Amino acid sequence: MQKVYTIAKNTFTQAIRQPVYAVLVGSALILLLISPAISMYTMSDDNKFLRDMGLSTLFLTSLFVAIFAAAGSIAEEMDSKTITTVLSKPVPRPIFVLAKFLGVAAAIALAHLVCTIALLMAIRHGVLESAGDTHDMTVIAAAAAAVGISVLLAGLFTYWFDWKFSSTVISLLALFGTGAMVFLCLVDRNWRFNPQGNNIHLTDVYGSVLLLLAALIVAAMALALSSRFSLAVTLAGCVGVFLLGLISDYVFGRLAQEHWWAAIGRFLVPNLQVFWISDAIYEGTQVPFRYILIAGAYAICYMCGILGLAVALFQRRQAA
Repeated sequence: MQKVYTIAKNTFTQAIRQPVYAVLVGSALILLLISPAISMYTMSDDNKFLRDMGLSTLFLTSLFVAIFAAAGSIAEEMDSKTITTVLSKPVPRPIFVLAKFLGVAAAIALAHLVCTIALLMAIRHGVLESAGDTHDMTVIAAAAAAVGISVLLAGLFTYWFDWKFSSTVISLLALFGTGAMVFLCLVDRNWRFNPQGNNIHLTDVYGSVLLLLAALIVAAMALALSSRFSLAVTLAGCVGVFLLGLISDYVFGRLAQEHWWAAIGRFLVPNLQVFWISDAIYEGTQVPFRYILIAGAYAICYMCGILGLAVALFQRRQAA
């Protein structure tokens, strides 16, 4: 367990310190910040469109973070030959792959948590659909306090301890953003204790959890590909699997009963549409917790299979 923790910790640190990690998270936060203003120009329910657009932003951000973080976790060490030093120690290859995945998963979860907090704050604020609507100053004050404290402390920690500023800000945003979100769950827009009037729906949290599971599946796929191929090939393969997974039901599902290749494709390609419940949110349909458990079991089984393939590919490459 000590070996797993050490490798996972180093992988997590490397992932969150990558410039692309900060760029992806920062871009997502900006999009979620301006999403209430963009959503007011629809011809239907603006707040439903806000939730749909926010989940789409969260989905793409987590997937790209997963691809870039996982794809570089092994491929870059292969190119720089630093992996030779690690494997010269008594570290079994399955332990190494598992630890790498756990480190990448932690980095994905951190980015996903920060973006989810921003999404829930945007939903809580809502869209100003008429001239009589006013801004939710409770949300604005809580968000400004979380960002201000995080940036201030990150600057001090960078000056005192020479920490990396971007990764420190994101980590602190997860901490203080969570505290701000708890505050917003209890206090309404009039600064009164009113948990029932916080405009935060449990279905949105379910949607975020499902998108995290989808991102972890793609991360496992990227880790498996990076054990045998270069970074460019891994990125292209993950994007292809992602796009194919979104249309799995159309490409394979409807033909699985008639064609053997469709049945195999339906079995091998992850059906990412399972983790996308934006349609149910847009239509106001309740999503039962049982569905989350079933989707979670599906994701865990798929990740275990992909990680097993990653171990096999990694062993063959090293043996060669």
